[in-house]
Amino acid sequence: MTARFLVTASSEMQSVAVGWQIYSLTHRPMDLGLVGLAQFAPGILLFLVAGHAADRIARSRILRTCYGAFSICSLLLLVLTLRGITTVWPIYAVLLFNGTVRVFSGPASQALLPSLVPTEHFPNAVTWGSSMFQMAMIFGPLAGGFVYGIASSPVPVYCCAAIAYLCALLLMWRIRVQSTASQRIPASFTMVLDGFRYIWRNKLILGSISLDLFAVLLGGAVALLPVYAREILNTGAIGLGLLRSAPSIGAVITAIAIAHWPLRRHAGPAMLACVFGFGVFTIAFGLSGNLALSLVALFSARRLRHGERHRPPHVGATGHAR
Repeated sequence: MTARFLVTASSEMQSVAVGWQIYSLTHRPMDLGLVGLAQFAPGILLFLVAGHAADRIARSRILRTCYGAFSICSLLLLVLTLRGITTVWPIYAVLLFNGTVRVFSGPASQALLPSLVPTEHFPNAVTWGSSMFQMAMIFGPLAGGFVYGIASSPVPVYCCAAIAYLCALLLMWRIRVQSTASQRIPASFTMVLDGFRYIWRNKLILGSISLDLFAVLLGGAVALLPVYAREILNTGAIGLGLLRSAPSIGAVITAIAIAHWPLRRHAGPAMLACVFGFGVFTIAFGLSGNLALSLVALFSARRLRHGERHRPPHVGATGHAR
């Protein structure tokens, strides 16, 4: 959990620094969109391969390799910045590499937990892991924005990220996973596509995933936060860090509320209401010219989207297990 916290927090710190640095170099919002594309494109191309690799290769080995590669990405960004980079294309190349590493890191990280704890402790371990992840999503942007704002340079942010990645790598080297004998199934393209078949057969899961997909694609405002922070809200890197952390704060509070008052009836209408509210608060953020109001809008939008993604215990349990 400590390694995952360090990796997630470092990634968020680095995202704040990269976004602010690129917009400072070009002042073009389109370049911020290309930042997201550079990290999203590898996922589209390699997600089947990455999921299959997590099933075929030791997950701890994959994570050690990925954590080392993450640190290399931070060091490359550090070197480019120290050399006085004036164009953004080398940064995009590093981000493309970083996105490729992230594609393989995600499935391996999620699949490693069941092999680390006994079955009876697995639900509690998932809760702790999710809590640590959300705390990292809050701490990372705040730390990245604060360090960048104080130093007026991304150099210390990239240094801290590289060190944190290396610490996570050392922690992962200390983990010893007890291997269990399992039947080796020959690799095939059919086996890789089993996930698609499962989702297609379960229309409830297909519908909820599709709804969430379109909400994220059409309602995500995170990529343009540097534009809003500098041009509209007239705040600096510290303000950008606050904007990036506000959605995660909303998600944490919603998770706590759902844990105490789980949704047991009328899940469908509640989900649609949350999607509608997510859109309303996203529009409110777009129209806002005040930092406090923008923070409230991002905070509320994330709370609603986190509530929309929650499934009652009797629905989708098999899907979560898959």
